[in-house]
Parts: sequence; C-alpha cells; structure tokens
Amino acid sequence: MKQRLKRLWQSLKIKQKIGFFTSIVFLIIFLSIFLAVWVAKYSLFDFSVILNSNSKVSDFVQCIENEADCFEAYVKTGNEENYVQLESAIVATQKTVGQLPYDYEKIGEIRYAKTWSILNMYQVYCDKRDFVLGTAEKSRDYIVALYEAYDMQDYLQSYAKQLMRDTLEDGVSVYTGKVRMIIIIPVLLMVFELLFFLCIRKLSELMNSSIVSPVMELAEASRKIAGNDFFIEDIQVQSEDELGELVLAFNKMKYATGEYIMALEERRKALDLYHAEELEKIEMAARLDAMELALLKSQIHPHFLFNTLNVIGGMANLEGAQTTEAMIQSLSFLFRYNLKTPEEKVSLERELKVIKDYMFIQEMRFGGRITYEIDCRTDAEAVLVPTYTFQPLVENAIIHGLAPKEEGGHILIRVCEKAGKICIIVADEGVGMAAETLRHLRKGLREDETGRTGQNGIGLFNIYRRIHTMYESGKMMIHSKPGVGTLIRIYITDERENHFGK
Repeated sequence: MKQRLKRLWQSLKIKQKIGFFTSIVFLIIFLSIFLAVWVAKYSLFDFSVILNSNSKVSDFVQCIENEADCFEAYVKTGNEENYVQLESAIVATQKTVGQLPYDYEKIGEIRYAKTWSILNMYQVYCDKRDFVLGTAEKSRDYIVALYEAYDMQDYLQSYAKQLMRDTLEDGVSVYTGKVRMIIIIPVLLMVFELLFFLCIRKLSELMNSSIVSPVMELAEASRKIAGNDFFIEDIQVQSEDELGELVLAFNKMKYATGEYIMALEERRKALDLYHAEELEKIEMAARLDAMELALLKSQIHPHFLFNTLNVIGGMANLEGAQTTEAMIQSLSFLFRYNLKTPEEKVSLERELKVIKDYMFIQEMRFGGRITYEIDCRTDAEAVLVPTYTFQPLVENAIIHGLAPKEEGGHILIRVCEKAGKICIIVADEGVGMAAETLRHLRKGLREDETGRTGQNGIGLFNIYRRIHTMYESGKMMIHSKPGVGTLIRIYITDERENHFGK
C-alpha cells in the first residue's frame, strides 16, 4: 500500500502536488478551527446555559419573597411609600416569571411540571392580590381573599424553592458529566495536533524530496558547469512530473555540451597552429603597407606644399591682392600646424592663432554672415592645451550650426580658470539640436560609437577621447536647444609651460 501511494505521488504533476498539499493544509486548519469552536461551545456555552437557568430561578425566588414582604407591609400599614415599593416588587416578579425556562426538551419533565404549576398559580395569585389591593372596606370577602393571597404566596415560594433545588441538581448532574469530558479534551487535542503535525511533516518531506531537492541539485550542477566541469554525475530523480522531465533534459544537455566543448577545444588547438602562420603573413603584409605609405608621403613632401603656397602669396603681393595674400598665408599656417605639430599639447596662444587664421578664411567665405569673438581670461602663452582642439569645434559650429541659417550668427570662444582647472567654451547661435538628437550624440560619445554620432561626431569623438585619455579628471559636455544654439564646455587640468618644462 505504501509503495502504491509513493508511485501515485511520483506520477502527479507539480501543480497537482501543490494543490494536494494546499488542500491538506487547509483541511487541517479547518479541523483545528472546528475543534477549537467545539471545545469553546462544550466548555463555555453549555455551562453558561446552566448558570443562566440557575440565575433566572434564583431571581424569581428573591422577587416573589420580596413581593410577599412588601404586600404584607402595605396591608398592615396602608402607607403610600409601602405601596410604591409593592408596585416595584410586582413589576420585578412579573419580569422574572416571564424569564423562567419553559422548554420541555431542555429542562425535563419534573422542572417543566413545577414551572407550569408556578405560572398557573401566579396568574390566580395576581387576581387575588389585585382584588385585595382594590378593596377599600375590610369586609369578610376582603379577609378571605387576603388569607388566600398569603397561602398562594407561600405556595409560590415553596414551589420556587423546589424548582431552584431541581435546577441546581440538574446543573450539578450536567456539570459532573461534562467534567469527565473536560479532563479528556486536552488529551484529545494533543492527539489531534500530533496527528496534524505528523501529516504535515510527511507531506513536507514528500514535497522536499520531489521538488526542492531536485531543484537544489540542479542549482549545484549548474554552478559546477559554470566552472567548466561538464563531466559530473547525472542528477537522479524518480518523479514523473515536469521537474523530472527537466532533469532528464538537463542531463542530456550536460553530456552533449561537454562533448561539444571537447570538440571545440581540439579545434581551437588546431586553429592556433594555423593562426600562428597567418599572423606571420599578416605582419609581413603590414610592413609592406607601411613601406608603401612612406613612399607615397615622400612623393608629396610637405615642404613642396608650403613653398608653393608661399610663391602664390608672393605673386598675390606683387599683383596688389592683399586679401588673397592674407588668405593664402592663413591657409599655409593651418597646413603647417596640422602636418608639422607632433606634440600632444601646445600653448593656448598657438591654438588661438589657428582659430584666428581659420576664422579669417571663413569670414572671407561667408562675408558678414558669420562673426566670432575670442575671450581669453588666462595666460595664453603659459597654459597648455591638447593640440588641434579648437578648430574642429569651431568648424562644427559653422557647418552644422550657423551655415543652415540664412542670417548666419555669432561664435563665442572663451577660455578661463575655474577651481584650478582650465574651462574652454565654444558656443554658437546656430540652429541647435533636438533633444533626441542630442541624446544620441551624448550616448555615442560615452559608448565610443562614432557611427551613431554622424559625420560631425567623428571630430567630437576624437576630442572627447583625447580629453578623457590625457586628463584623469577631464570632462566634455554638450548642451543644445533648437532655435537657440549649441554650447560645448571642456574642463582640463591647468598645466603651464614652466610646470611642463620641469
């Protein structure tokens, strides 16, 4: 039988096991509540019924005695105060008479008969009492009725006391019978609670062996596989539910993955030998490419370009074309600076000279549409800045900010000192960027993805990378608003020529 139940449990699905476990738990909770209510009813409610019956009969005995005393006092004195007390006693007696237990099924034959006699006699007594109270003259009928009322009071008191005795005896009898059960109840509760505990414990063990333990074994096996240990022992489960199917699939995957990893390792070793030969070939090809590039550079020497620009500038001077000469000189300086400046950092003065030459050419190109302003609030000769930083920023401001606007605009280049750092600001009054475009540009700079930033982003990306590479606390921030313009702020460490020389 035990094996059949075990096989039945193993064949259940996880949802069915959880449902069965939950149902048993709820059933045990319901039975515990039922037992608690039954014990409360047995030990409290039934006793309260007994006490309530005793209390009602006792109240009637006291009230009828009190009414008899008040009746006698009033008859003897005829005092108004005694009459008021009598009326109050009559009301109390009527109330207690109506509350006497009068259910044959609950109080039994003897108590029912005495209660019936009391109720009938009390009605007759009320008539006699009212007759006496309503007769003013002390006639013979009055005297007869008075003594009959006294006899009925004695009769009612006697029966009330007998009824009280019978009620107390019934209560004692019931209490004696219940006391035995009350002694047994704690033992029964302990037995039931022990059975409930054992039942829940057994179900918990089944849930643990069929669900929790396999999951923990799967987790442990997964950790070993994460450490490249694929050839561990298979997980053993006897359940036929979804977890059992999962364990079987896991064992197959573990074995297949281990075999695949071994095959890949062998293939990797073979490829390593092949790649070693390929690397030698690639290195040789790279040397050939470098030699070809050097040969191409030597074919067009920078000096040839500079000399040619100087000759053109001289001819423009002889012809009286001063503007053309100035443009050629500015262009020559830009070429020389770009091609013959190997340093990573140069003086701020040289960078600003490049901007002035570049903006001279742009002013000639755009006429009065584009203006600029350089606001240098530091020692330009001493401060060092990264080479070729300003020109790409200004070029972006012209091409993407001011050029699309028909009326052009103004560019502000400001350099100042803030909290031991050099702050570089390049701001324009161009078309600006939409919030989404600005968000993509910032994200592209942070994630080193120049392709997302567009053509203009390549120059920004180059500056962004150099600022963060050359300076540990370097920062570059971009702010833009459509129709207002764009502002780029750069913070770099304050380095001077004298510090750099040391």
